[in-house]
Amino acid sequence: MDMLTLKALVGAAACGEDVGLICGWVAERTGSERWATLANYVFDRPLRMAFIILMAFVVTRLIRRLVDRFGSRVAERSAEQWNQLNRRGRNARGEDEETFRGRAALRVATIVSILSSLTTVVVWSIAFFLILGEFSIDLAPLLAGAGVLGVALGFGAQAVVADFLSGFFMLIEDQFGVGDVIDVGEANGVVEDVSLRVTTLRDVNGTVWHIRNSEIRRVANKSQLWSRAVLDIEVAYDTDVRRAEGIIQRVADQLWRDTGFTKGDIIEPPEVWGVERLAPDGVVIRLVVKTDPAEQWVVARELRIRIKDALEEAGIEIPFPQRTIWLRQDESVIPRGLRPNVDTAPIRLPHDLKEFGPDA
Repeated sequence: MDMLTLKALVGAAACGEDVGLICGWVAERTGSERWATLANYVFDRPLRMAFIILMAFVVTRLIRRLVDRFGSRVAERSAEQWNQLNRRGRNARGEDEETFRGRAALRVATIVSILSSLTTVVVWSIAFFLILGEFSIDLAPLLAGAGVLGVALGFGAQAVVADFLSGFFMLIEDQFGVGDVIDVGEANGVVEDVSLRVTTLRDVNGTVWHIRNSEIRRVANKSQLWSRAVLDIEVAYDTDVRRAEGIIQRVADQLWRDTGFTKGDIIEPPEVWGVERLAPDGVVIRLVVKTDPAEQWVVARELRIRIKDALEEAGIEIPFPQRTIWLRQDESVIPRGLRPNVDTAPIRLPHDLKEFGPDA
């Protein structure tokens, strides 16, 4: 066996299959397995570990920059949305510019934080296993154990993972935000808080609902872009419908031009769509009014008051349920001894029918 072969065997025994530069150089120069092993532990292995840490740091920084750039683009898109949709100093949700930008910044910060944390965990986990490999530790059992643990956690915490994924995509897509009025099925109300796991609503009764994001199958956002107040006004059948439509249109136009009404904002001319249906008690006329987001209810309430006053002033009846009642005594089903004297027996009417008198 020549000297080169001997030195190669020494280097392989001391440095392992992956012979490092310094370990191989020491083994080649000295031919001593002890010195080569010492060089491997003192120089080669720490250098490789330092290189792994350095690469993990560089990759993490690079990915974070990409994530920050993605967040900046989301913020720019939000700014463009503000420029396109703002109206009289408010955006599509009725927020002022400061509130809108604060909400957009919070959403972007949440997205960037989640992506940065996720990439950091993945990159440094890979670096950790690579460093363990430098100590000649068999990674197969560790990876197998980690896989089994991951599967167990996946089955045990799949609901939590589903909540987080649903919340993450809700934030990216900006389906709704704090202050929006939404309907998610069983619960509906104003959004008070949105997190990755839970969405918090407060309904009209003041009840607070905490809904897991994965349980939100569909969302009806009632305060995005614009809203619409739909009023069905019923008038009596003997009413001149064209005249009633004109009165309703005039009242709606007056409210639209009324600068003193500041509780709600009508953003387009109101429209009377005409006869919606022929109801049992009257003719239903539909009025639609386009408003700022979440202001349809206050506008509808004000319109109902003004329309009622205007119809009463014009002598147009707003019908109420009316029924014709016949009182009949069938002697064939009443025993002879219990039959009342029709000439003297009083007619008893329900309390709410007394006002009509005995002729009703």
